Amino acid sequence: MKKSTLNVIKPGIVGGNLVAAAGGYFLAAQGNVQWPVFIASMLGLTAVVAGGCAINNGIDRDIDACMQRTKHRATVTGEVSASMAYGSGLLLSALGLVLLHRYANSLSVWLAAFGLLVYVGFYSLWFKRRSVYGTLVGSLSGAVPPVVGYTAAAGQWDAGASILLLMFCLWQMPHSYAIAIYRYQDYAAANIPVLPVAAGIGKAKFHIVAYILVFSLVTMLLSFQGYTGGAFLLVASTTSCWWLLMALRGYRSGVDVRGWARQVFGVSIVTITVLSVTMALDFAV
Repeated sequence: MKKSTLNVIKPGIVGGNLVAAAGGYFLAAQGNVQWPVFIASMLGLTAVVAGGCAINNGIDRDIDACMQRTKHRATVTGEVSASMAYGSGLLLSALGLVLLHRYANSLSVWLAAFGLLVYVGFYSLWFKRRSVYGTLVGSLSGAVPPVVGYTAAAGQWDAGASILLLMFCLWQMPHSYAIAIYRYQDYAAANIPVLPVAAGIGKAKFHIVAYILVFSLVTMLLSFQGYTGGAFLLVASTTSCWWLLMALRGYRSGVDVRGWARQVFGVSIVTITVLSVTMALDFAV
């Protein structure tokens, strides 16, 4: 399979979601890992996320053609047809939901289906193209994978699941706004009303700082509520402060806005990856 064809399922996004979902599972398992359930749940969730990405690529092929970053995608060049993207996406999603139903539980299935519906239906088809709130809607679907991992182990919705959902929703806002600033010309060319384009980079900077502040407080709730230990609290405090300081650098006089936004984006990836790994290891028994 050619790399361009494989990229239809967005391996980078799939991999990032898998790390977060695994973190959620191990956090809820509290050391009591049922490996068949874990492996099947991760495979199922991976298939659902990959399916959603394939469908999204089919939907976005018109606006992807306007953006320098995405104009060479297989769905834009015609290497992968829209019908093939939709068909493979639906097949992968269905397979993933079946695996979750067979090995995890019904709550995990419903959550995964909900995330898929929000991403494909509400975000891709409507809000991304028409509303400045598209990023907020998209953040909800992006926050579902770690919660699915959590519920696959816990078998129920509790405070831990709520904290994870809010935590990952908040993380995605500054992460996405940083991308939109760095790729400002692409979003403007595609007429996507993301905040930096619709309301200006200055307002986006303020939102980035505000969301990071709230994210840092919510993240610490995992320790304050007894789900993680002191090591996680230390890591969460350190990474959040690092991310916040990086965001505040955007207010320096003469700052290279694109370079700054790219750094904020990079730190966001490091932050959420480190937190996902740490909560998987420093759960509180």
